[in-house]
Amino acid sequence: QVQLVESGGGLVQAGGSLRLSCAASGTIFSINAMRWYRQAPGKRRELVATITSDDSTNYADSVKGRFTISRDNAKNTVALQMNSLKPEDTAVFYCNADVSYSGNGRFYKYWGQGTQVTVSS
Repeated sequence: QVQLVESGGGLVQAGGSLRLSCAASGTIFSINAMRWYRQAPGKRRELVATITSDDSTNYADSVKGRFTISRDNAKNTVALQMNSLKPEDTAVFYCNADVSYSGNGRFYKYWGQGTQVTVSS
């Protein structure tokens, strides 16, 4: 079994910064893509940022230039550095990873439990 655990959420004023972290644990052979999603109240969950196993990154237009995704493959962690936060960034943030636990080429998606980010104006 694989678990993803996020940390680092909280309350911050507009213009401030937060750093989210997500650690994967359990039976892990390898991790392919890792992602951050967010879901604001009354809205659909949206993809915020993706980082592949070779460190290629992609961002939603709404966060480009403000958020940075990174990963540590040795520790099976992914982070999201969020700068210049806006009230509209308020959401529950979830990490997501494509994990192989047997090395047979099959990957399974796992989700963390979410961490709340609230940006006050």
